[in-house]
Amino acid sequence: MSEEKVVAVIMVGGPTKGTRFRPLSFNTPKPLIPLAGQPMIHHPISACKKISNLAQIFLIGFYEEREFALYVSSISSELKIPVRYLKEDKPHGSAGALYYFRDRIMEEKPSHVFLLNCDVCCSFPLQDILDAHRRYGGVGTMLVIKVSAEAASQFGELIADPDTKELLHYTEKPETFVSDLINCGVYVFTSDIFKAIEGVYEQMRETSSNYQISNHFLSATRSVPADFVRLDQDILSPLAGKKQLYTYENKDFWEQIKTPGKSLKCSELYLSQFHQTSPHLLASGDSTNKKPMIVGDVYIHPSVKIHPTAKIGPNVSISANVRVGPGVRLISCIILDDVEIKVDGQEFKLVEITMRGLGLAFLARL
Repeated sequence: MSEEKVVAVIMVGGPTKGTRFRPLSFNTPKPLIPLAGQPMIHHPISACKKISNLAQIFLIGFYEEREFALYVSSISSELKIPVRYLKEDKPHGSAGALYYFRDRIMEEKPSHVFLLNCDVCCSFPLQDILDAHRRYGGVGTMLVIKVSAEAASQFGELIADPDTKELLHYTEKPETFVSDLINCGVYVFTSDIFKAIEGVYEQMRETSSNYQISNHFLSATRSVPADFVRLDQDILSPLAGKKQLYTYENKDFWEQIKTPGKSLKCSELYLSQFHQTSPHLLASGDSTNKKPMIVGDVYIHPSVKIHPTAKIGPNVSISANVRVGPGVRLISCIILDDVEIKVDGQEFKLVEITMRGLGLAFLARL
């Protein structure tokens, strides 16, 4: 068992996604926008590194390869794990993309394949999910979490057996309440997942031009292209209740990163997590003649220059080559590269950083 190899696949989307992050995403792909001082994608990649016998990490999306080349090279060297970017010729859906690159993904003959979405923020208990999956058996295990009934309708709702943890029913964004248990977008599968996806393709080839699929695979007329296979509606829903899929409940934090506002919340969660995982990344300061005052959890890139009269935090992340002037006060913000922040001489001032900084930067004379 310990010799079995594992690979991880992280879906990163493409330029037609992440439009809520514009204008920031015009120059920087959404997966590379920083949260807690690290690119958004860095957090799931770092979690994958902790999986036993991890052989490779694949990033799948339809951004141009050049946009990820530098980061992929850097993170591969840093983690000493091969990280490869695989560019889709067009969007194929999460299950379709997995199948499209099946030969690459399976070249190391892994026993299990992790599938993660880049825009998920959580503690990523990947080894725990894998261990649970090996106990359950079946094709796959998905991370789930309980939320309020009001919030549940925004996600895939599911029903699981309380004892066996088998996935009994799954529906994506239902119009009526089904369950307060939702899909977190983190999965582990055996290689049998490719047979399940292939089965969907075979059914699609047998159907008429409107892609009316039999209830064994789909429950409604498809309104998506014939070569687009969705993991949720096309795979999870049909396999539910067949002793093929199981659930692992997340007892820690979880958020979906869909808006700049959510990115601030997620940055705060990751900064807090650094206390346990990476305390060396958190800044310290005491408002002496050499250091500014630091309040709460703050990340400051080593290249940043901050005047000792500034006050930073809580929940602040400052990227490379930033300059922070005298008397500046920063609260709950993400400052991107090469920003200069200063007070313009007024006694008090509130400034909203709109282009190069993300969130609100509160500036005031101390």
